[in-house]
Amino acid sequence: MPIGTPAHRHPRRAIVIASGGLDSTVLAYWLAARGAELTLLSFDYGQRHRVELEYAADIARLLNCPHETVELAMLGRLLVGSALTDTDVSVPDGHYTDESMRATVVPNRNAIMLDIAVAVAIVSKADVVAFGAHAGDHAIYPDCRTEFVERFTRSVRTANEGLLVDDFEILAPFLTQSKTDIVRIGAALEVPFERTWSCYRGEAAHCGTCGTCTERKEAFQQSGITDPTNYRSV
Repeated sequence: MPIGTPAHRHPRRAIVIASGGLDSTVLAYWLAARGAELTLLSFDYGQRHRVELEYAADIARLLNCPHETVELAMLGRLLVGSALTDTDVSVPDGHYTDESMRATVVPNRNAIMLDIAVAVAIVSKADVVAFGAHAGDHAIYPDCRTEFVERFTRSVRTANEGLLVDDFEILAPFLTQSKTDIVRIGAALEVPFERTWSCYRGEAAHCGTCGTCTERKEAFQQSGITDPTNYRSV
C-alpha cells in the first residue's frame, strides 16, 4: 500500500460520485484496487464545466464499470450565485482564499448527490457510497468535513432503516489527505491523470489560472510527479 494511503476495509460494491476530476478518479482507482465492484455516478447540475462528465465516462470505460449521469441541469437555474452555475459570477483565478473559494460553493451539492447515490446503493445492494472530499476542502465547504459525513450517515441510516445492507457506510477516505497526497496515491495506482478534468472554466483545455487549475498544478509540483495536463496558460 502506498505511503499516505488511508487504511480501510475492502468494500464489496461501491457507488462512486464521479466528477471526472482528479480526486474522484483516484478514489475510483483506490476502490478498484481493493476489489470493489464499482458504479460511477455523475451529475449534470448545470455546471459550466460540464465537459468533466465526458472525462468521468472515459474513466468508467477504462475501469470497465457502469457509468450513469443524473440529469439535474435545472439546478443550475435555481442555484444562482455560484461561479460553477451562474455565468454572471466570474471563476476566481489564483490561489484560493476563503472569499474566492466561497464563490465556488453550490449550496447543498454534496448532500443532494449523496442522497441520490444512497438510493442507487439501496437498489444495487452496495455497501459503500464514496466521494472524494479532501482536507483542502474543509475551510469553506461544510459538506466536505468529517462532521458532515458522520451526521449525514446517521441521517441516511435513520431514513432508510431496514433497506440498507448491514455494513453500509458513506466513505470519504481522503478527508485527512491533501491534494498532493492524492496525486501521490494516484501515481502509485497508475491513474491516467491526463484523462481527468479539474478546470472550472470548462473550455477546450485547462485554463491554468483558475483556483482549481492552480491547486492541481501545485499538487503535482509538490509531489514531484510530472503533470501531464494541457494548460492554456502556464
